Amino acid sequence: MHARGLSKRFGGLLAVDQVDLRVPRACVYGFLGPNGSGKSTTIRMLCGLLTPSAGQIDVLGLRIPEQAEALRRRIGYMTQKFSLYEDLSVRENLEFLATVQGLPRALRRQRVETLLHTYDLADRAGQLAGTMSGGQKQRLALAGAVVHQPELLFLDEPTSAVDPESRRGFWEKLFDLADAGTTILVSTHYMDEAERCHRIAILDRGRLVADGTPTALTAGLQGRTLGVQAQEPRRAQTALHAVAGVLSVAQIGNELRVLCMDDGDAGTRVARALQAQGISATVSAIAPNLEDVFVSATQHRVVEVAA
Repeated sequence: MHARGLSKRFGGLLAVDQVDLRVPRACVYGFLGPNGSGKSTTIRMLCGLLTPSAGQIDVLGLRIPEQAEALRRRIGYMTQKFSLYEDLSVRENLEFLATVQGLPRALRRQRVETLLHTYDLADRAGQLAGTMSGGQKQRLALAGAVVHQPELLFLDEPTSAVDPESRRGFWEKLFDLADAGTTILVSTHYMDEAERCHRIAILDRGRLVADGTPTALTAGLQGRTLGVQAQEPRRAQTALHAVAGVLSVAQIGNELRVLCMDDGDAGTRVARALQAQGISATVSAIAPNLEDVFVSATQHRVVEVAA
C-alpha cells in the first residue's frame, strides 16, 4: 500500500496534510497520534470510504478512490465501536457477514466453523452478541472483519474498550494473521501496542511527523532522555519545566523522566539547573522509549524517518 501527498480538507479545516505512506506486505503497521490528528480520516481515505482532496493512493495494485468498489472485497475494516447485530447470535452474525461477502454456501459453513474455533467463540456460538463482554465482542468483530480472508485489514482503535488481558490476546491474533500474509494497519492510543508493531507512523495536526520501526525511532532519541532522582521530585519537576531545551518532565514513581530537545550536554544543563535551585539530585542518561518518541514528534520536533 502506498500513498503520496495525501490530503483531506473539510471546508476550512485541513484534516490531513500531504501525508506519504508506504506499508509493506504482511506488516503490522501502527498509526499513532493525538485525538484530531487525522488518523481515522487517513484510514477512511486509504480504504476508499472518503475521497481525498489531493494525492494518490495505491492499495493492492488498485487506484483509490477510482477502484474502491473492487477493493472492498479484498479488505477488512473494524472500528472501535461494536458494529455487528446485537440481537443476532455469534454464529448468525458470522453467517450473515459471510453471505454479504459472497462466500458460497458450502464454504460459508466451513469458514464460520473455523472462525468460531480460531477466535475462541465455539462455546458461545448461540449466544446473542449483545450479551457478550467487551473482549468477546472484540473477538467476534475481528472474526467478522476477516470472514472473507482479506489481504489487507484496517483496524481503527479496535482495543479502546477492553481490558489489558483481552488486548494482549487480540494482538496475538493479529500476528497470526500477519504471519499468514495479511497486511494490517491499526490505529491505537496505547504505547505498549505501538511497540509491538513492525513499523509505526505518528500523525499530528494532519501531518506525518514520524515513521519507522519502534527500534529505529527510539534510537533516534539516544542521549535525549534523562532520569532524575531527587529528594523533592515535585519541586524538581517544577524547576525543570523552566529549563531551556527541556521538552517534557514526567514523574514515574519517585523518579523524573526528562526529555530534551537535543543531546549535547543535556545532562549537565539539567544538573546545573537543579543545583542552582538548591535541589539535590542525581541525573543520569536512560534509554528512550516510544512514549518519548511520541512526545518529541507531537511537540513539533520532527523525528527523522527511519528506513
